[in-house]
Amino acid sequence: MTPPVRRTAVITGAGRGIGAAIARALADRGIAVLLAARHPSEVEAVAADLRARGGSAWGAVCDVADEASVRALGREAATRLERVDILVNNAGVSSSAPLRRLELEEWNRVLAVNATGVFLCTREFAPAMAERGWGRVITIASTSGLEGGRYIAHYCASKHAAVGFTRAAALELSDRGVTVNAICPAYVDTPMTVRTLENVERKTALGRDAALEAVLAAAGQERLIRPEEVAAEVVRLCREDATETGQAIVLNGRSRAT
Repeated sequence: MTPPVRRTAVITGAGRGIGAAIARALADRGIAVLLAARHPSEVEAVAADLRARGGSAWGAVCDVADEASVRALGREAATRLERVDILVNNAGVSSSAPLRRLELEEWNRVLAVNATGVFLCTREFAPAMAERGWGRVITIASTSGLEGGRYIAHYCASKHAAVGFTRAAALELSDRGVTVNAICPAYVDTPMTVRTLENVERKTALGRDAALEAVLAAAGQERLIRPEEVAAEVVRLCREDATETGQAIVLNGRSRAT
């Protein structure tokens, strides 16, 4: 009997929050992982923890908005992993501002990471997956990529772009054994959400609990989603026999929808 193939994965934004949870979930299933982020100390700490648990994991520095940095990540992946079977585009940034105060510099920053970064990383790794006839590309988008939101025009635009790119790439790779999907969580219990709550507190007279309640009510959520819930969906999409592609999978703490 032919032994099962040991899969490999590159995960961006893997130094904390959702990315770190995804790294743990994949490594716990025997997948060798290369963790990428702008801050080396964070990804190295996560990688060291995974190695202590018996996994194969390495950290790498990468700015997904920079083409040369993504190319360098591709070279490091070739050295560490030999090939890349799974790409998780998780790196992301957010901020908020009324439209009249939204600066072009901030618009460009958010689009560069959340949209252009998805394109650059997918372009770097997906073609070789297609040549081998098997691959998984998963982008962590947002429910803001499917609907609008006040004071986050730039963030919504970037996540809509990521979802649209996902659907187009899925069609292009559909006959090559590569599935391409987006996961669209609502508010997740991560440092990014903490910053959102801090921003609400600064701009209102609300305390932390009231700010959380207001944010969840505006999003139609009953609770924050746990990073492990997003990671579990990534694991599901990475199954050997998975065929689902071109989907924007909503995680809102209630029901799963596409």
